[in-house]
Order: sequence, then structure tokens, then C-alpha cells
Amino acid sequence: MTFDRRNREGGSGVGRAMDRHAAAVAGLTLASLLALTACTGAGSTPSATPGGGTQPPGATPSVEAITHPTGADDLVLRVEIGGGLVPPGRILSELPVVSIYGDGRVITQGPMIEIYPGPALPNLRVSRISEAGLQEVLAAAADAGLLGNDAHYDYPGIADAPTTIFTVNAGGTTSRVSAYALGIGEDPSMIPPEEAAARADLADFESKLGDLAGWLGADVASADQPYDFTAIRIYSQRATPVGREPEASPRFAEWPLATPLATFGEPFRAGAEPTMRCGVVRGDDLATLRPALQAADQLTYWQSGGETWSLILRPLLPDETGCPAG
Repeated sequence: MTFDRRNREGGSGVGRAMDRHAAAVAGLTLASLLALTACTGAGSTPSATPGGGTQPPGATPSVEAITHPTGADDLVLRVEIGGGLVPPGRILSELPVVSIYGDGRVITQGPMIEIYPGPALPNLRVSRISEAGLQEVLAAAADAGLLGNDAHYDYPGIADAPTTIFTVNAGGTTSRVSAYALGIGEDPSMIPPEEAAARADLADFESKLGDLAGWLGADVASADQPYDFTAIRIYSQRATPVGREPEASPRFAEWPLATPLATFGEPFRAGAEPTMRCGVVRGDDLATLRPALQAADQLTYWQSGGETWSLILRPLLPDETGCPAG
């Protein structure tokens, strides 16, 4: 997975990045440094870290290590691109570009087959990076100004563009930095120089995340494989099939679960009135439903209780649960 971002000259940006990284390291409390130093002779015993995390066994203890949660479902870093001029259904089904977890798992969106209509389910991929690789990613995040820093960078003169959001949970804090029209609006003369430099750093970091194996090397980043999600969020809405050209006519499938779509989940308010329902399928029900979802495409309608429904499918990632507020 790669991102189409322009290359940028960053001579002065490197100096700024080093300053930010040094500040992030210096920002660790004395207790954090003592805890990290104490673990140097502990072999494979995990050491305590700020924010309730631990340094995984096998990691090389160092006062420069950036602490982070280590649970398999603990989110450490995420990049999302959302908003802009897109249909409402697209917003409900959007997935993060990349999510990195405490155990080193990296979940990304893989390429989709170029046919219409495409598959109903997204192509989620999972790979893994070592603790050394995760430390390199976090150091680069610090260089990009993402540790211990909440910020938003706007850009004038462009309408209906998406916003890129970086979330980092490391060093005992959770930071959220967003940039509107990142990679689209990059004329430095339109914004203050410090904002232009910050946006360039964010775009460069995002580009690195788009090719982890190329950036970190095969010794710390494994090849990706399909991600077998364990839960899926489903938005359902009564629908009237729309006639289309013969080569892209709607398909119909039977809803296979015992709970009909009319009572599946809970009402989901997209406006003043509940126009759809939202529920989560997991466990045995997901095992029953998965083959039907895998056989469906983006034009598939579902028959349930004598009615026709359209579905919006959103696999849940390890840190996600339930349905959002309307």
C-alpha cells in the first residue's frame, strides 16, 4: 500500500523534526526514565511504562525508548482519511488507512479488484512489525510532531476535501493531529511557513507508513495477508431496487440469520428520524453470515421478512466495538 504524495525538500524540516523528537524524549518523566533504566538487567521481564503499558519481552531497554501499550487490541497509532464530498453511506463504511497495535500488528486497506460492482467486503490486510520497527515508527511520529501534541492544520481555498487524522497513543499520552486537504493543498504561500512545514512533515510520515516493508526492511516488517475480522458492524435500511444497465443489475440474497433485519440491532438516527438500523454480528452468527457477505457485491439487496433491504458493511478492528452515535 502506498500513498500518492509529492516528494518535498526538507533540509530545515529535518532540524525541526530532530528538535521535536528530542523534546518528546525529554518530556518523559523522571519516574519513566528510572523505570526504563531499571529494566536493562531484567532479561525478558517486561518493564512498567507510563500510561499502564509495558515494554514487551525482547525489546532493547533504553532511556530513549518510547513507551506504548502492548496489548493485542491496544491501539498505538492510526491514520484516517475522512470527510469531504462523499455520499453518507461512504462515511459509514470508511476504514482507517492504517492501524498499529501494541503487539505489532498492522492492519491496512489493500487494493480492491477493479470491477464494477466490486465486492461487498473491503480488502483488509494484516502484517506485523517487531518492537524495533514499532520504535522506529514512533520516533518518526515524534519527528512529525505527533507525540504529546493536539493540533489541526487548515488550508484555505479548497472546498469539500477530506481531512487526514493522526492518532498516537505513546509516551503516556494520546495525541490527535489533523490536516485538511493534506497532499492536495500544498502551496506554501497560502499558509504560514510553520504550518506549511508541519503539513510537509505529516505528509512525509504518512508516505512512510504506506510502505512499511520498504521503509523498515523485511527483518522487522512481515509480508501482509488477509485480515480475518471477528466482528462486523451492519447498517440496514429498507430499499427499493433501482433499475440499472443489464451488466450491472442488482443482485438479491437471502438474509441468513434468525433475527430478521426489521428487528436487527437498534435504530440508528441519521437525522431527525431513525432511517436505518445498526447492529454488530460476531461469533456463530458471523460464521453463518460470512459466506453470504463474501458472495455479495456492492449492488446486492437482501431479502428478509418479505421486505427488501440494503446493507452498509463495516468490519470492526480490534479496538472497536458496537455502533456509533447517530
